[in-house]
Amino acid sequence: MSEHRQVSPVMQKLSSYMAGALKRKLPPAVAERAKLSLIDTFAAIISGSRLIAGKRAIAYIKPLGGTREAGVIGTRIVTTSVNAALVNGICGHADETDDAHPPSRTHPGTAVIPAALAIAERQQLSGELLLRAMVLGYDICARTLLALKPILLIRAGRHPSSMGQLFGAAAATAALLRLDAQKMRYVLSYCTQQTAGLRTMMRDSHHIEKACAVGGMPAHNGVVAALMVRCGFTGVEDVYSGEPNFLSIFSADPDPEALVRGLGRGYEIMHGGIKRWPGGIPVQGPLHVLNELMQQHGFKADEVEKLVVRLEDSELWTVNDRDMPDISLQYLLAVMLLDGTVTLAAAHDFARVRDPKVLELRRRIDAISDASLLDPLRRCRCVMEVMLKDGRKLTGQTMAAKGTFENPLTHQEVKEKALSLMAPILGKQRSRTLMAALYNIDAIKDARMLRKLYTV
Repeated sequence: MSEHRQVSPVMQKLSSYMAGALKRKLPPAVAERAKLSLIDTFAAIISGSRLIAGKRAIAYIKPLGGTREAGVIGTRIVTTSVNAALVNGICGHADETDDAHPPSRTHPGTAVIPAALAIAERQQLSGELLLRAMVLGYDICARTLLALKPILLIRAGRHPSSMGQLFGAAAATAALLRLDAQKMRYVLSYCTQQTAGLRTMMRDSHHIEKACAVGGMPAHNGVVAALMVRCGFTGVEDVYSGEPNFLSIFSADPDPEALVRGLGRGYEIMHGGIKRWPGGIPVQGPLHVLNELMQQHGFKADEVEKLVVRLEDSELWTVNDRDMPDISLQYLLAVMLLDGTVTLAAAHDFARVRDPKVLELRRRIDAISDASLLDPLRRCRCVMEVMLKDGRKLTGQTMAAKGTFENPLTHQEVKEKALSLMAPILGKQRSRTLMAALYNIDAIKDARMLRKLYTV
């Protein structure tokens, strides 16, 4: 029996869809949402290039040189597409400001966009094609995890982002390289051989290993997989069926149909979120609720006797009393109480973590696991009680924090967030010009035109 005849219907449908992605015009709402994610991710990369993980990545790549194919955003470096994808991916997740797809527990933009941009620059492709490949990457990233069931991976000690984002980056890259359906299947097989990502990265207090594992390596490895297949590498044509197969190896209860269910009708980018605050996904709900309570009742830090926040167990595990400031629930809530907001600088102020005022406030903040808040779509649900020294007891909750797909940031709010991240590096005028170009990406004929706008 030939290898081709062993290809399952799911793989046939998936690989054919991937091969035809660049030919399909995006629905207007999907294109709009993708443009906002593009702006948000560029902002995360530019701000991340000045954080410790970004600085380390740039220092690593700078002496390597290489063929001038793609740019490193926020610098003057032009290097190979593989190198550029790696560094831009690391910079994109150097902080926790990048976008997310909560149902799959991934951050698609920080790997998919650097990979797609690197190849779009290398091949001098249009912004319209870049956008279509990007949306495909979000779909394949999310669907890979939904087929595996991310909560099972988490319980087994795996980190879903590192896994799913590799497949998303490879899909976007392979589409831009115009690989046919058979070669798409080879690309997916090479992705399975590079699958990695352990939750041990959560113990990285400086967000360097995590930035590399979540953003940089998936982008890098996705580009590598697609380029190798383009050069003639062959492999297993259907790694999703037969025994053993990728899904059965990594999941005790896989759902293969999730790979293709509603494909081309329901776009996973529409289930993603653009974060309101510079912190991990699970802190978005608590910061949302506390910000609203402070605005409604006008209290300040020195008036708070006790603050109790309730989160679902897996969310609480990720952020409870952490050393890394941008995913520390207690630290970020203390900063919100003291400052009335949480800025990028505050979320990365390692010295402030030990500030006596912050430490004193943290002792008044209790975090409790609440199974009733479990949500498969991970909409950052939270319940909060604030006891004030004058005897008042304030309560608040959210079933969909600001920035989730049910409560999204507006176009203006995305622009304001992006400007706050980019302006310190590019300046306000250049930042606005770059955002305008990204919002009109479908009018750009050659992705290299963006370089003059993001080069510093």
